[in-house]
Amino acid sequence: MHGISINESFSVRPIGYIESDYPDKFGIPRQPGLATAAKATLVLAPPFNTPLSVRGLEAFSHLWISFIFHRSPEEWAPLVRPPRLGGNKKIGVFASRSTHRPNRLGLSLIELVSINTDNGVRLLLKGADLMTGTPVVDIKPYLPWTEALPDARSGFAPTSPPFYPVAFSSAAEIALGQRPDANELRQLITQVLGQDPRPAYHHGQPEREYGMQLRDVNIRFQVQQRPEGNVVYVINIQKMINN
Repeated sequence: MHGISINESFSVRPIGYIESDYPDKFGIPRQPGLATAAKATLVLAPPFNTPLSVRGLEAFSHLWISFIFHRSPEEWAPLVRPPRLGGNKKIGVFASRSTHRPNRLGLSLIELVSINTDNGVRLLLKGADLMTGTPVVDIKPYLPWTEALPDARSGFAPTSPPFYPVAFSSAAEIALGQRPDANELRQLITQVLGQDPRPAYHHGQPEREYGMQLRDVNIRFQVQQRPEGNVVYVINIQKMINN
């Protein structure tokens, strides 16, 4: 096979790591760009953190970020259950964007906001779907003239996922009002929870409470079935306590 053994392995060295609004994987949007209020920073590691390595990158608005699903198990299966199919129907892993992949490789198209080279190299990103600590293995600029294909088929996910309205309790409103980033955090919570981050097999369990972490807070919420339709109700917002 072109001189390469099927049993040959290749090592991949991270070029940097992600710092983001997502300290945990639960609740992270399943695709990039769905929560535009989400901020992230790609911090390049030595020896890749020289300004020379990103010279000219500021001319591009979006980047392809190749990374490792480091919190996913190393074991994989040929069939997976995509949430968009209700979590019950199985399809081939290579016909999905599942995190449970043979080499745990991920790929996201993310907006580049700015580049800071004052002390190493830090790329400020917008709308990322990456948790803090994610190892990044490569960066490439996005070229819309060759990579934007609006007429391409999208299989079982032809449109964006449904978005639910988000309501805040009085306790959650008080907690938000005490923060200097109240407006930004409200927008982030709304964009993330509005996509219903619950596991697909929980959708038949109304009123069940869930917890997720965003930035430095724990958020308690539930999806309520109301006459006008499903509403994500934020019960409380509490600052995380670091042990």
